[in-house]
Formats: sequence, structure tokens, C-alpha cells
Amino acid sequence: MSMLWIAVIAASVLSFGQKWLGYQAPPDALDRPRISRTTTLLPIALLGALVATQTATSGTEIVLDARLAALGVAVALLLARAPFLVVVIGAAAAAAVLRALGWA
Repeated sequence: MSMLWIAVIAASVLSFGQKWLGYQAPPDALDRPRISRTTTLLPIALLGALVATQTATSGTEIVLDARLAALGVAVALLLARAPFLVVVIGAAAAAAVLRALGWA
């Protein structure tokens, strides 16, 4: 068995164990206002960090290219309360047009 498969199996077991431990937490510990607020905001922060790193980096370098402009278009469409599908298509179209014009 390769090291990759050992790592995948170990990560799966650890993930399962962590989820099981979450179910074992007493409900009154999770109902505290601070914990509740943190668990509500944590996915938003993680998604924001993922979007930022995927938009503004390439490998180990910070780059400003069509992805950043596409993100700007997506934000503008979200602020205009456009449907999600329109946001995705608009951002993809903006990136495609800019890349076709040579702004990689």
C-alpha cells in the first residue's frame, strides 16, 4: 500500500473521529452565545479565505489577473441581488472576455 493511500485512510479515520466527538459534546456547551456565534461565522471566514487565495495567488506568487476582475463582477452582481446562476455566468464571462483580450 502506498503512502498516499495510508494518508487518505488516516485522514478519513481522523475526520470520522472528529465528527463522532462533535456528537458527544453536551448540548449546553454548544448553546453558549460565543460558541454559537463562532460556529455560525466560521464557514463564512473559511470560504472567504479560500476565495481570496484562489483569486489572488498562483503558486507562491500574488497575481492580479482576470480572476480578480471576475470576482469584482461577481460581487457587483451579488450586490445587485442577481440570481446565483447569473452571478456565476457573469463572472465566468468576464474572465473569458478578459483572457481573450490577452489579460491572463
